[in-house]
Amino acid sequence: MPDSDPTHDNPRNTRNLPAVVPQGEVLRPATDNWLTRAIRTLFGWKPGSVRDDLQVVLDASTPDDVGFSAIERTMLRNILGLHERRIADVMIHRADIIAVKRDIPLGELMSLFESAAHSRLVVYNETLDDPEGIVHIRDLLAFMTARAHVSETGKGKTKRKKPFPAGLDLRAVDLALPLSESNIIRKLLYVPPSMRAIDLLAQMQASRIHLALVVDEYGGTDGLVSIEDIVEQIVGEIDDEHDSDEPPAIVRQADNSFIADARASLDDVRSVIGEDFVTGEAGEEVETLGGYLVTHVGRLPVRGEVISGPGNYEIEVLDADPRRVKRLRIATRKERPAARSQREGRRREATPEQGPAQANDNASPTPGDGAGSQ
Repeated sequence: MPDSDPTHDNPRNTRNLPAVVPQGEVLRPATDNWLTRAIRTLFGWKPGSVRDDLQVVLDASTPDDVGFSAIERTMLRNILGLHERRIADVMIHRADIIAVKRDIPLGELMSLFESAAHSRLVVYNETLDDPEGIVHIRDLLAFMTARAHVSETGKGKTKRKKPFPAGLDLRAVDLALPLSESNIIRKLLYVPPSMRAIDLLAQMQASRIHLALVVDEYGGTDGLVSIEDIVEQIVGEIDDEHDSDEPPAIVRQADNSFIADARASLDDVRSVIGEDFVTGEAGEEVETLGGYLVTHVGRLPVRGEVISGPGNYEIEVLDADPRRVKRLRIATRKERPAARSQREGRRREATPEQGPAQANDNASPTPGDGAGSQ
């Protein structure tokens, strides 16, 4: 009886069969020639996961490589980084949350939607630590439309000479009606700040709830995160039709510093400040001043932080939120008194004709002011 395995005891039959590769592994040559060993030595390439191999390729790539564009490299790095990003890193902090009480009148709610420029708002009872859900502007409009709808052919009704536009009579909508009586409050996700951002993204996709309240271990509200906040960690800032269309400004001040919009392009910044504003490698894969700043420090700077560079410049963060930097001040870096005094002391010590009393003048450095981050 023939063996059911056609390749049994016949090595020649196995030559054309595909190799079995463990899931998540990159298929590599079976033999290590001198070139393969050299590449592994040069780039530190070791057998590992697809994630590790992709990270090696991105780290070894240069702006001149044609394999990935600068935007693709940035997005791939952001995707890999999202694996370690926590909700606390991307959320809007409690102080910046725009929320409404459950008994807010519908007319006031409409005005708040207009000024806040958001499509969803958190709804709470007495305080933000007692949330009830969210209200969507689409649900509010649907509720008001249903209340304003007029039937022209109702029994016992006289036909109007001039029908209502679109069959709607907005006078029938009670704008003093509390939100809690409209039955349009939706559910809200609740997540801890330690949750991984990529896990929340998957949960939002599955539940179709795109807003989550971040709560601490005691049940208090820490912040708020939307699906847009997470997606922006990959693709960068997303502007919509409600964002300002004004070009990013760079304005010279009386003290020769510059106030700049973080969205200003690096080319525009250099054209205004000067060619000595050299961003180096940190500015090769980004286009805006804010993008350079985040790449330069490796994180999102906070309001009030002063960052050294590029060159002889320093950048102060004037305005920022948990998702982006907005307004910056660029100034020539001021020499710290301590460092200047130390150099002067060394110069005096190196001068032979100085007397002892003169050499001791300013020998002890003046305490520096310290360009702190806050």
